[in-house]
Amino acid sequence: MGGFFGVVSKTRCVEDVFYGTDYHSHLGTKRAGMVFIVPEKGFRRSIHSLENAYFRNKFEDELSGFSGNSGLGVISDTDPQPILFNSHLGRFAIVTVSRLVNLSDLEDRFLKKKKHFTENFEGNINPTEVVANLICEKDSFVSGIENVFENIKGSCSILILTDNGIIAARDKLGRTPVVIGKRDDAFAVASESCSFPNTRFELNYYLGPGEIVHVTSDGFTQLRKPGEKMQVCSFLWVYYGYPPSYYEGINVDECRYRCGASLACRDNVEADFVCGIPDSGVGHAIGYSNEKKIPQKRAYSKYTPTWPRSFMPQNQGQRDLVAKMKLIPNKAVIEGKSMVFLDDSIVRGTQLKDSTIDLRESGAAEVHMRIACPPLLFACNFLNFSESRSIFELAGRKAISQLGGDEKDLSEYADPDSEKYSEMVAQIAKNLDLDSLIYQRLDDLVEAIGLPKERLCTHCWDGTSYY
Repeated sequence: MGGFFGVVSKTRCVEDVFYGTDYHSHLGTKRAGMVFIVPEKGFRRSIHSLENAYFRNKFEDELSGFSGNSGLGVISDTDPQPILFNSHLGRFAIVTVSRLVNLSDLEDRFLKKKKHFTENFEGNINPTEVVANLICEKDSFVSGIENVFENIKGSCSILILTDNGIIAARDKLGRTPVVIGKRDDAFAVASESCSFPNTRFELNYYLGPGEIVHVTSDGFTQLRKPGEKMQVCSFLWVYYGYPPSYYEGINVDECRYRCGASLACRDNVEADFVCGIPDSGVGHAIGYSNEKKIPQKRAYSKYTPTWPRSFMPQNQGQRDLVAKMKLIPNKAVIEGKSMVFLDDSIVRGTQLKDSTIDLRESGAAEVHMRIACPPLLFACNFLNFSESRSIFELAGRKAISQLGGDEKDLSEYADPDSEKYSEMVAQIAKNLDLDSLIYQRLDDLVEAIGLPKERLCTHCWDGTSYY
């Protein structure tokens, strides 16, 4: 998915941008960058790969070489950023949290106009450079960003660093968040509000869908009003978001407690304890445990001193190895016990299958899985969730195929009250060697989040969406 963090301050902001960007590390997998306007020198940037290291390790030694009162940082799961541009709009640096589904069409459009691209990576054009080119087709940053909204398919939130401050724009349908933080000497713009407390910013404002603002060290002004339609990604609360963060005023972990409680209310299994799969399953497990009055225990402990995040390596075999090695089962807790496990989602099921094998080998009597969202049946067209995987590798689609189901019409498989849905879930449980499996109902998830369904993107579960 990716995340960004920008600051305009009355004093040096390098450390603020560094630490604020680091608090977005859970959102990106591949590249990270920072850029500052250095007095009398102009824009200075640095970009590093995160495929084998963490953000702080890559950038900490460079901090002394930066200076300035305004800057941006970004963690990306696709392209190298920030991009530096010199145009009729002036010099600027840009970062995006985006996925351009029609990237190749936009590339052809510019090449036919005899335009060129310089920021290539891995043989592809850079999506953020495409966004910058779309902006520069117009006579102002506002009309340029509106040009982005009108021409892309997917999603795109933007930060632009100029000599006069930061221009921030949230995706036209608000699929990704943008929030503003305030303190006496500075204003910050971020994807994650959890980046504010330890950088001494107070959460001040949530940008609406398609809203554009101009941020300076004294405050911010609205350049474009928010649109009425919103399709914010529901997975922000279920999985992507960090527990202390807020989206649309709704806290991530509080939502996860409600998700777990909803699952507990529909469950009649008898178990010795509840366990959340670290990290995102923990909040769901707390909610389940509190509702069912079943003790919560750590059947798994996560080992982080030497192992990176499991989604960082770009090689699938390495990702699977990291995921397996990081979670250590505790036989003393597991042996002879019946347990309920909570997790955010099942994508392909590969890691869960390995976990079930570990639990059986550790002497588990019964393994019951509870998933905080509905079965994933459709590919995400708007963020990079499960982008690298074939849709037919999804655990739900694999089960439907095994049952000989019609994959052209998935409506019954998305309906938790249908017989086909029950058959699909039973097949997934069989594939993963689970004693039972229950997914969250979509209506319960919507209620747990607390927004009307029409303001949530639920495409990966029920196929509904609009651009």
